[in-house]
Amino acid sequence: MAERSPLRQLRRIAGIGAALMLGACQVVPKAPPAKAPPPPVPVAPRVDSGSLPQDDARNRVALLVPISGPNAAVGQSIANAANLAILDTGGARVRMTIYDTGPGAGAAAAKALADGNRLFLGPLLAEEVRAVSAAARPAGVPVVAFSNDVSVAGGGTFLMGFSPSQSIDRVVRYARSRGMSRFAALMPSGAYGRNASNVLLRSAEAAGGTVVSMQTFDRSPKALAAAVARLKPASGESYEAVLIADSGRIAAQAAPLLRRMGPVQILGTELWNAEPSLAATPAMGGAWFASVPDAMYRQLGTKYRARFGKGPYRLASLGYDAVLLTVRIAAQWKAGSPFPTRMLTDKGGFSGVDGAFRFGADGIAERSLAIHQIGPGGATVIAPAPRGFGN
Repeated sequence: MAERSPLRQLRRIAGIGAALMLGACQVVPKAPPAKAPPPPVPVAPRVDSGSLPQDDARNRVALLVPISGPNAAVGQSIANAANLAILDTGGARVRMTIYDTGPGAGAAAAKALADGNRLFLGPLLAEEVRAVSAAARPAGVPVVAFSNDVSVAGGGTFLMGFSPSQSIDRVVRYARSRGMSRFAALMPSGAYGRNASNVLLRSAEAAGGTVVSMQTFDRSPKALAAAVARLKPASGESYEAVLIADSGRIAAQAAPLLRRMGPVQILGTELWNAEPSLAATPAMGGAWFASVPDAMYRQLGTKYRARFGKGPYRLASLGYDAVLLTVRIAAQWKAGSPFPTRMLTDKGGFSGVDGAFRFGADGIAERSLAIHQIGPGGATVIAPAPRGFGN
């Protein structure tokens, strides 16, 4: 069962529109509130004393997410989905307690350790992961975080966040399998763009292709238009596909400019998966991007709306799948003993709302990704995600 931390009264704060990139993850509301009045939401029991009750039959697991502060709506959505997973599975061997990282991730981690938690799920942002890992590592408590900033992985910290690198590699290899070998790219300035550039170069080479042009821009319309104009290589060699390694908003601005220059296959990243409005931009028609499959997430969204009266944030699935992972391992985790961290790196991996995934020795989740194509009715899967891992 899920319960509230004795230090923090959890409260809902609606409506943030943040795009958290590389170490912060993109966040977009999935659906508007339901028109009909929602049914009563079951509230997890509060603990009024200064410590959690004794429970020798279940393992203590801490969910560390922002319930206050600017990312409160995202954190609450993750917490709601995690609570749904507890209810769906029964959670007979797991006692999950929610800790608010809004006032400070380090303080939340210290409280969770003092309460005897042996596994941390979360936090959300890279800087929070660093603070939580610094507290958890000396205590031998593993952290399964929701960030996608690979710089914070390792040493007992595992990342479930959606990786831009894997998304780029998947869509480039798919394009190559469809006969495209010459690639161009539009990259935003900064660390995200530099990392994406390196991944594209490696992926294209590994797939037997070539990057013939790559241009950076600073996200202003003028700079974007200038970058598109510079894409044509000096040698005159044409490109068959162009990767727009940025949000759907930027892609929607760049696509019409690219179409005017001639036929080209537009490629994108997992950032586009949370932006269904892309289908309303005609120039985005036929664009491809790689992301986790959405079929089971849509089922989660329906269940979430029925219980909470509104749609979840896209990252809520990470909370749900983290609990599924925990419940699976809890079947072989003796209550009161240290968490069996070695089981996180099972080569067969795990399965959840976002499909198959497994953690490598580096602590980064390798995900099974589908190829989506944008059309008038939205994005459809044109190459399904593998259902598991062969090695």
